[in-house]
Amino acid sequence: MMSIVLAYSSPAIGHLFPMVPLLLELKSRGHEVHLRTLPKQVQTMRDLGFHAEAVDERLLEIEARDYLTKSTKDALASSVDTFTSRARFDAPDFRAAMDDVGPDLALVDINSWGARIVAEHSGLPWATFSPYTPPLQSKGTPPFGPGLLPMPGLLGSARDAVVRRMVIGAVEKLMMPGMNRLRAEVSGGQLPPVRTADAFFRTAPLMLVTTAEPFEYAHPDWAPGIRMIGSVTWEPPVSTPPWLEGMQNPAVLVTTSSEYQADENLVRTALEALAKEPYTVVATLPAANAGSAGATRASGTNAIHAIPDNARVEHFVPHSLVLDRAAVAITHGGMGSTQKALAKGVPVVVVPFGRDQHEVAARVLAADAGVRLSPRKLTPDSLREAVEKARDKAEGARRVAAGYAAAGGAVAGADALEELLSR
Repeated sequence: MMSIVLAYSSPAIGHLFPMVPLLLELKSRGHEVHLRTLPKQVQTMRDLGFHAEAVDERLLEIEARDYLTKSTKDALASSVDTFTSRARFDAPDFRAAMDDVGPDLALVDINSWGARIVAEHSGLPWATFSPYTPPLQSKGTPPFGPGLLPMPGLLGSARDAVVRRMVIGAVEKLMMPGMNRLRAEVSGGQLPPVRTADAFFRTAPLMLVTTAEPFEYAHPDWAPGIRMIGSVTWEPPVSTPPWLEGMQNPAVLVTTSSEYQADENLVRTALEALAKEPYTVVATLPAANAGSAGATRASGTNAIHAIPDNARVEHFVPHSLVLDRAAVAITHGGMGSTQKALAKGVPVVVVPFGRDQHEVAARVLAADAGVRLSPRKLTPDSLREAVEKARDKAEGARRVAAGYAAAGGAVAGADALEELLSR
């Protein structure tokens, strides 16, 4: 039976693109798909057959500034401020979209906090889409943020309790009063307050998370409302650039964040580290010159000087085209770029700058699918050594790829959404 689906993406292509295969699968099953997304992506989404419109452009003016902080706690607090500020706009924006579309099902990005509240208050079937591991508690899993590896036994439980209180507890003290005021305002006082961040993220009847074991830790207490569907990726269709078709040496892909975080030094260091190595280095800077007026930004490839003969620095190139030829990927720890590499069995060097990236790096280590390198220890010599170590982790990367495939991807996600509709 055909239903009307309304999807709402936060203003980042790293959140939009993983949602696209799921929406395409729903469309292929006869559902009518409406989407609110980045203004620059509206026409591309319409070309895919979606009824796409732009989100409120004021959302794009509220930039993530967590990269300016000095600690995990402060970075999480900064993210809370960003998403709470955006919620003042995405709540009415999503409500207007619901009034316009009249959906049977809502699918809301995990970072669109105001839209989540509107969906919850609507009484409609709704789900959250999380393109990264959500900050949820789980038995045996370290608290979200610092990138700690799991530690079994009483010692691990004690460590996790202390860190959770120091980091998550402190952030919740800042987050929950404002969040509950927002819940009351958006719902006219009809939604009850939530006591913890964990409770807030679990308000959706269904959460789809784009990861799977063995990359993700085992979470027996997540079921049934949280479904891991594996790595779900999509890229705009483009022809292979001639320079890529003629590549002779194996590639090393270097990625930076699609939402600016001052990580250009990763590209500079990689170019210097591998200038004399038998690789073709392909680096992408998708956030260069992004954002509102007055923001400090790198000037695209102009921010990268002395590009060696064996390297290309691009604003954008589909990662999959490079990964098909890659020996290793050097990533900033973004879930999307890291999982794209692992889904193709390509081992990774992860240099996490912040956000969820420390958690991604920890999971790479736990899965033995690559190497973690701290930004504080990032030098040409240390990065070169890490690349060579990562090449020995291909077997772990292939295990991760098999786990992603077994999780079912967009098909599994669409099945779960249709189950939600049928309840």
